Amino acid sequence: MHNELTKKDIELMRQELEYRRTVLRPKLIQDVQTARAFGDLSENFEYKAAKRDKNRNDSRCRYLENMIKTAVVISDQSTEGTVGLYDKVTFYVEEDDETVTCQIVTTVRQDALKNLISKESPVGKAVLGRRVGDRVTVHVNDSYSYDVVIRAIEPGEDTGEAPLMGF
Repeated sequence: MHNELTKKDIELMRQELEYRRTVLRPKLIQDVQTARAFGDLSENFEYKAAKRDKNRNDSRCRYLENMIKTAVVISDQSTEGTVGLYDKVTFYVEEDDETVTCQIVTTVRQDALKNLISKESPVGKAVLGRRVGDRVTVHVNDSYSYDVVIRAIEPGEDTGEAPLMGF
């Protein structure tokens, strides 16, 4: 499976990977060596914690390398007046009688608590490419869906402000 990422997503991942390799990894290795010097490793919590932190960093590096290697670069450009990547969309949820505003982002940047909604989510899939006034059905699963009406589209751009996971 390939991950659809923008050039900016890939650049941020490369920056994080570089930081983890050149700054964080040497520090974590030093922490392991320092903790090892404390004595008996079977009862040395500092050693176990330092090894755990080093292993987590190494795992994150492998994850980032794989994401970069398998990424499919997508465009963040959309046609005038339609919902595209990084646009802020305001829509009316008829079922709940409420208005919601969210920003459509790539999967690695999603954060529902900050209203950053993945383009792969049910809402993201439903509104991408649509226009103001369009009524769309959001299919959550086979047994549940709901309708929304797009009220406003605020063109957005990739500012790089939304952090990637773990950085």
